[in-house]
Amino acid sequence: MPNASELSNQEPLTQNLLHTKSLSSRANDYPIILVHGLVGWGRDEFLGYRYWGGLIDIEDDLNDYGYETHTAAVGPFSSNWDRASELYAQIKGGTVDYGEAHSKEHGHDRYGRTYEGFYPEWGEMNPETGEINKVHLVGHSLGGQTIRVLTQLLAEGNIQEQELTELEQLSPLFDSEQESLVSSVFTISSPHDGSSATRLVDGLFPMTKDIIALAASSAGNTDSILYDFKLDQWGLKRGVDESFEDYAEKVYNSSIWYDTKDTAEWDTSPEGAMELNSWVGAQEDTYYFSVSTEQSYESIWSGHHKPELFMNPIFYLTSSFLGGYSESGDININHDWWENDGVVNTNSMDGPTLGSSDEIVYYNGNPQKGTWNHIGEFHSVDHLDIIGIGLYDVRDWYRSVADLLGSLQ
Repeated sequence: MPNASELSNQEPLTQNLLHTKSLSSRANDYPIILVHGLVGWGRDEFLGYRYWGGLIDIEDDLNDYGYETHTAAVGPFSSNWDRASELYAQIKGGTVDYGEAHSKEHGHDRYGRTYEGFYPEWGEMNPETGEINKVHLVGHSLGGQTIRVLTQLLAEGNIQEQELTELEQLSPLFDSEQESLVSSVFTISSPHDGSSATRLVDGLFPMTKDIIALAASSAGNTDSILYDFKLDQWGLKRGVDESFEDYAEKVYNSSIWYDTKDTAEWDTSPEGAMELNSWVGAQEDTYYFSVSTEQSYESIWSGHHKPELFMNPIFYLTSSFLGGYSESGDININHDWWENDGVVNTNSMDGPTLGSSDEIVYYNGNPQKGTWNHIGEFHSVDHLDIIGIGLYDVRDWYRSVADLLGSLQ
């Protein structure tokens, strides 16, 4: 397995960089759960255009390759706590419980949607193996933070929820009596230390609102599920006879963009990430992997990083901002933060460091539990290329990821 410096000599996404064992040497059959990032969508949205794969479908490809795989669809702008609560219900089945204490603190509904469950036997004893049924969690961008939060809550619960909630009403997600249910956490281009893009244009959500407005204007009065904001807990559920245009306008004008930190905007800021890192740690019985991406170059004139020619043009503005933004304070943002993939600072992707005691090592073919195994950095790969929305066919690479996860003991 090459280290990060050696990856610079590889053509991006054209080789199996993981060098994992073959399918015949699989050590587990745990399902793989794909978790999208900010602005992401489910498989029944966006007219069938996939978040994971674009015109192809990574979920279908991995299932055909022999790995049970499911694609989650959690709140695209929600906090990692809310997204983790939704992810738990989607995997296990049942009604989303955001927690009594959390919901009261932030002023939204405690319960959300109800799901059949991708894997209802999750957490039960497997009669064939005599072991607990686990899952592999794969998260892109914000999804990497989300799967860390879910793994933390499953392992250690939450004392505030336990103190405020009657025992018979407490979600298993928040108790502290669960067996280890997550075999591995695999993060891709994730802002573990936040992204300085949240400093742009007075924060990320004014840009988010532009995305909402664009989606509304593109959809017109269609009744189809073009995009689901999944903000039911905030009273922003789409009505039965409500057009998508009216639904998007209702979301656009909501006060949640300004009145709460219980959103992705806070979690993806450096301060929000540091706060999250202070209570979300690597669990000793879970494998942690990270992959980094970049598509910027250092200017010989200014030393700032500029977007490479073939970066997706929608990222030129944010990449240029990330490539030269500095500030001093409780968190010092300097030239170490300038390399980027158009959305996230590359130095934020290898694992949490701000407010965290987690250890990060380069993966050498022998993964360690409870430690971040940094697989390396893809060069000339932007934030969407890595999920198949861009220049590259990523199917072989995701198969190699599946082989790695399937080889874990």
